[in-house]
Amino acid sequence: MAGAGPAADAAANVYVLDGNGTFDTTLAGGFPSHGNFGNAFLKISTSARLAVADYFATFDTVQASNADNDLGSGGALVLPDLIDGTGLIRHLAVGAGKDGHIYVVDRDSMGKWNAASNQNYQDINGALGGPVFSMPAYFNNTVYYGAVGSRLKALPLVSARLSSTPASASPGSFGFPGTTPSISASGTTNAIVWAVENANPAVLHAYDARDLTQELYNSSQASSGRDAFGAGNKFITPTIVNGHVYVGTTNGIAAFGSFMGPSAPTNLRIIP
Repeated sequence: MAGAGPAADAAANVYVLDGNGTFDTTLAGGFPSHGNFGNAFLKISTSARLAVADYFATFDTVQASNADNDLGSGGALVLPDLIDGTGLIRHLAVGAGKDGHIYVVDRDSMGKWNAASNQNYQDINGALGGPVFSMPAYFNNTVYYGAVGSRLKALPLVSARLSSTPASASPGSFGFPGTTPSISASGTTNAIVWAVENANPAVLHAYDARDLTQELYNSSQASSGRDAFGAGNKFITPTIVNGHVYVGTTNGIAAFGSFMGPSAPTNLRIIP
């Protein structure tokens, strides 16, 4: 899952996207007869013992595994409760992998496997512009995705449906492995989307979460190279705490914060 941890809901169920592998197309009660769930979106119960409580697999999961075109390159995200167009509360999760589709599942009924078609809540194709080796972020009814070779995109959630058309996108694209965004905010205001570009040197970008076309800062802006923090690496995820943004490198941690006064954020130090 591109370095992403498992997601979990309030009932202590754990959600993961697993890699290519054996999937039993002979089902027993809707589940693989021998318990092999290769290349699937899994809901794992922790109530008594670890066990798959539900799952979703694409109709072509076996072919996808054979082609190493698996879901497990991306991470899963549990969404907050959402109300659909009929007033029903929906419990959703979202994930994407190498095929570039966004799979939205209903955590109460994920869809399982059907040989003819996908039975999940939503299957969105073409919105991301590339394969996914990252996980999304969520803020204020918006899901943020950064696929390989594509721009970071803000996809709105309306009536418990994820839009296939981004509300905004970053000015520049992100090469392999795309980017895993992180959000900082003051409650529901002043939200910033942080994303690292895997380059040499790596670049930390900050965008206005309301409009990703508005880049607030990036670590390559200072002509002196003051904010450079080393070569990029796969699956770097910015971590925000106590007014600082921390970015892991291959040999240390870069800590970003603001100068006294209204200046833009700047790199404070690199901790080996």
